[in-house]
Amino acid sequence: MSLFNKLKKDSNTMTKSEIFSKKEFKNHVENTNVTLIDVRTPEEFREGKIYHAKNINYFDNEFVAKINELDKEKPVYLYCRSGNRSQKAAKKMKKLGFKHIIDLEGGYMNW
Repeated sequence: MSLFNKLKKDSNTMTKSEIFSKKEFKNHVENTNVTLIDVRTPEEFREGKIYHAKNINYFDNEFVAKINELDKEKPVYLYCRSGNRSQKAAKKMKKLGFKHIIDLEGGYMNW
């Protein structure tokens, strides 16, 4: 396999991870049917959430198992309280083979 073909193949399997502004994120999650994951604790989730978000607690021992139940080929939208946990979650998800991860800049505090 030539170097060009190998690079092309590798780029097709690479994970795309992005941080969207509040406006961009809101436009996507409110106007399309997306997978929206809140990685905060259940207590934080109960205090307020983005409509139709599913709570998968980053600190839960079952986080990887639960996140692995999602379709790795479809974009996954993430948020936490401030953006820190969701970035850590995105890194784990990249290692698990998720293809497209979108994180909310500034987290729920920015929402």
